[in-house]
Amino acid sequence: MTEPSHAVFLSYASQDAAAAQRIAEALRAGGIEVWFDQSALRGGDVWDQTIRKQIKSCVLFIPVISRHTHEREEGYFRLEWKLAVDRSHLMTGNKTFLMPVVIDDTREDDENVPDRFKDIHWTRLLGGETPPAFVERLRKLLSPAEPHEPPKAAPPASSGASVPPSASRLWPWKVVLPLAVAALALAAIGYLTLGRLGHSKPAAQVANSIAVLPLANESGDPSQQYFSDGISEDLITALSQFPSLKVIGRTSSFQFRNSREDSHSIGAKLGVAHLLEGSVRRSGDVVRVSAELINAEDGSAQWSERYDRPYKDLFALQDEITRAVAGALRAKLLPGEHAAAQNEQPPSGSLEAYNAFLQGKFYYSRRTEADFHKAIEYLTSATDLDPRYALAWSWLSFAWADLGTGFLEGDPAQEATAKARAAAERALIVSPQLAAAHLARGNVLQFADLDWRGAEAEYRRALELEPNNGYAATLLGDQLATFGDVDQAIELTRKALATDPLQDFWYYWLAGYLSGLNRLDDAERAIRRAIELQPSAASYHTQLMIIEAQRGDAQAALAAAQQEVPGPWQVGALALARQLLDDRSAADAALEMLIKKYRGQSAYQIAEVYALRNDAEKTFEWLDRAWINRDGGLTGLLYDPFVLRYKNDPRFAAFCRKVGLPTPAEVEGRKSS
Repeated sequence: MTEPSHAVFLSYASQDAAAAQRIAEALRAGGIEVWFDQSALRGGDVWDQTIRKQIKSCVLFIPVISRHTHEREEGYFRLEWKLAVDRSHLMTGNKTFLMPVVIDDTREDDENVPDRFKDIHWTRLLGGETPPAFVERLRKLLSPAEPHEPPKAAPPASSGASVPPSASRLWPWKVVLPLAVAALALAAIGYLTLGRLGHSKPAAQVANSIAVLPLANESGDPSQQYFSDGISEDLITALSQFPSLKVIGRTSSFQFRNSREDSHSIGAKLGVAHLLEGSVRRSGDVVRVSAELINAEDGSAQWSERYDRPYKDLFALQDEITRAVAGALRAKLLPGEHAAAQNEQPPSGSLEAYNAFLQGKFYYSRRTEADFHKAIEYLTSATDLDPRYALAWSWLSFAWADLGTGFLEGDPAQEATAKARAAAERALIVSPQLAAAHLARGNVLQFADLDWRGAEAEYRRALELEPNNGYAATLLGDQLATFGDVDQAIELTRKALATDPLQDFWYYWLAGYLSGLNRLDDAERAIRRAIELQPSAASYHTQLMIIEAQRGDAQAALAAAQQEVPGPWQVGALALARQLLDDRSAADAALEMLIKKYRGQSAYQIAEVYALRNDAEKTFEWLDRAWINRDGGLTGLLYDPFVLRYKNDPRFAAFCRKVGLPTPAEVEGRKSS
C-alpha cells in the first residue's frame, strides 16, 4: 500500500472505463498516484477488502459521474460512493476529500448522485479529457505544504465542446467557430448553460437591480428542466425592458442554480439589490408557479405569490407573474415606468409551437452534434407550427450555423450554412424589429462570408432595438476592433460586463483588446479573471501566453502554453512560445507539427508564427492562405501584436485593402482626427 498522503481514488461505472483511464493517465503523467482498479468485474472478498481499505486511506476521492451512473440503479461504484461519503462526514468542513468529476452533460442536480456530491462544485472533464490546470490543482491539494481548500471547479462546459462561445479573436480554429456562433445565438436573449461558480469577487450593487435565479423544476421529471428554464428566461427578458432597471443576464444568474449560498452572498457577487426566485411544477394540464421577490441584503421577502393555472393559460400566467413582479419593483424603485412589450411567445399563441421552441433551445445549449440535430428538429417543428415565429427562425439559423461550421465539411457544411442564411432572412422578413433576427444575420455575415461591414450594421441595429443586450454590445465591439477601433471595443465590453459580470469569455475578449494596445497588466488581470471563472476553458492560457510573449518573458510564455488544454490550441500556443527560446530545433519542430496537423484550419496562426520568426515572405504567404480559407483569425489582424510588426510593409496595406479592412495608417489617422 502506498503512502496515503499521495493517493487519489478514481471511482467509475464500468461503461466509463475509457474516460476514467484518460483521467488516470493524465494524473499519473503529472506525478500523481492514482488508485484506478480495472478489474471491477472480478469481485471477491479480497478485492472488496482492498477497495474498502483504499477508500479509507486515500487523500482524494474522485467519483466519475455520467449518464451511465445516472441510468445504473445498481453497481459497485455506488458502494464506493457511499463509503467515501461516510468517511467525509468524519472530516472537518474545510478539508477537501470529495472531488466530483462529470464526463458528459449530466447536470449537478442529478437525483441519482449522493446529496453530499451536490454540496461540492463539480469539474467537467468531457470524455475524460483532463487539462493541465486540473492536474496542477490536484498536485497542490496533495502537497503537504499546501493547505487544503474546497475545490474550485470549472463551470460546466457545454457538452461536446471545451471552448467558450466567441473565444476566437486571435486564435479561431475551425473547431471553435460554432462556439463563436453560439455567442450570437445567446445574444438573442442571453442563453448559455454554465455551472455554478466557486469563488468570485463581489460586484458593486445597484439599487434598481435584480437577478432572476433559475426557477426550480419541481415536476419530478428531469426532462421538464427546459420548461422551468424557459419561464425563468421569459422573466429576464420581460424585466429587461424597463430602461432604468439593471437586470443580470442568464449566464451569470443561472450559475447559481441549486446554490446553497445565501441571498446576501449571491447579491454581492452579481451586484444586485434584489433576487427573484421560485419554482415551477407542471403536472399534466396544470402548471404551478411560485415566485418570490427577495431583498438581497437581508434576505427578506418583499413580495411572493403562487399561481395554479391550466397549461392552456400559460402565456397569460407568464404575463401575470411579470406584471406582479414589475409592479412590486415599480412601487419601490421604478415609479411611473413601463416596460416595452416583448416575450418569446409565438404570434399564433400556439402552446405546441412554444413548447417545441423551448425544447429546441434546451438541446441547443448541450452543444453536441446529436443535440444540434435535435435542436434543429424541434425548432423546425416550431416554425412549421407557426411560420411567423421569428424568434424560432432566428434560433434555427444559429443551430444550422453551429452544426455546419463545427461538425460538417464540404457540401454538407455549405448546405447547413445556406439553411442558416435562409432562416435568418426569414426571421427578418417576419419580424424586422427583432434584435435576434439581426444577430442571426450578422452571424452568417461574420463567420460564413467575412462580410464585416455587413455584420457590423446588423449588430448596430440589434443594439438599437435592445440597448441593454450585452451580447449585441460585445459583438459590435468585436466588429469595431476588427476595424481598428479597439478603445470602443473595450468600452462596449466593459459596459456588457456591468450587467453580466460572470461572463468569462467577455473577459477573454477584453484581454485580447488590452493586449493589442500593449496594456499588458490590465490584459493579464482580465485573462486571469476569465481563467478563474472557467479554469478548463481552451484558449485562455493561449491569451496569457501572448501577453507573456509581448513582455519578452519566454519561460513564462512557455509555461502558459503548456497549461493550455491539449489539442489544437496547445499545439498553436507551443508553436508560438517555442519561437521565443534559443532552441531552434524545438522551434522548427513545433511549427512543423502545427502545419502538419492544422494547416487547413489555422493558416492565420501559422502566419503569426512566421511573423515571430521574422520571415516576412512566409507571413504574407500564409495570410493570403488565411483569406482564401476565410479564416476568422483575420478579425484580429489590426490589433495582433505579432503580425503588426509588418504594419509598415507595403504588402500589409495591400492585404488590408484586399480583405476590406482599413490600413494601419488609416486607423491612426482616424484616431488623430
